[in-house]
Amino acid sequence: MSTVQKSLRIPRETIDDIEKIASETGREFSSIANALLAEAVRMRRCPGIVFVNGVIGRKAKIAGTGLDVWEIIATYISVNNNFPRLRKAYHWLSDQQLQAAIGYYTAYRDEIDRLITQNESWNRKTVVDHYPFLDQGDI
Repeated sequence: MSTVQKSLRIPRETIDDIEKIASETGREFSSIANALLAEAVRMRRCPGIVFVNGVIGRKAKIAGTGLDVWEIIATYISVNNNFPRLRKAYHWLSDQQLQAAIGYYTAYRDEIDRLITQNESWNRKTVVDHYPFLDQGDI
């Protein structure tokens, strides 16, 4: 991705917060600031979406749930994009929460498709290869 240099006035408190995150994660200030700005733009474009730290980095989730967007979309695809069936599969979520996931997928399809493909690639062998302590000897 190409970058453009811009001058920006940032409040001292925000600078301090970004520097703290950079220090805690071992990343550069600019990297953290760019990631936070990108997430803020995505959350503004897709109300109801939040970003949360996960095992492999930050992921888009449905606000108020523990569900990643890709999980809901994988189900949505598996029911042939049938919203009533999706609603039945996630009966405890509101229509707005489900629509937030679909809206995010519409805006950021490549990201969600990549996460779905990555998840589908896992099997018992890849789990043990990544996490040998889980090997119970029956693979």
